[in-house]
Amino acid sequence: MVVETQAEPASDALKTALAQFDAAADCLGLDEGMRMVLRHCKRELAVHFPVRMDNGTIGEFTGYRVQHNLARGPAKGGLRYNLNVSLDEVRALAMWMTWKSAVVNIPYGGAKGGVIVNP
Repeated sequence: MVVETQAEPASDALKTALAQFDAAADCLGLDEGMRMVLRHCKRELAVHFPVRMDNGTIGEFTGYRVQHNLARGPAKGGLRYNLNVSLDEVRALAMWMTWKSAVVNIPYGGAKGGVIVNP
């Protein structure tokens, strides 16, 4: 029994995050090398895992974990449980966590996880 629905492959969240990054990079005058480093996530993991459901059947779920950048320290970020979560959305959320940590000057990079499930 598969209890997941795949969301659209390209998300508006990632497009928005990248557009915001490009605008900020233009204002800061970042060179192309630094832009390339900061536009891409350092690590991505996709997993499929079984769960015994309350009715005794086995359901299979898909999960993602993305570490955007570790330059300031270990990555921090929570988990999103949603039927429509996608890898692109998790990429965007991890990128935003990097920026949030940097803005408040804490020694962490950005990460986020997601599980495709109807909570």
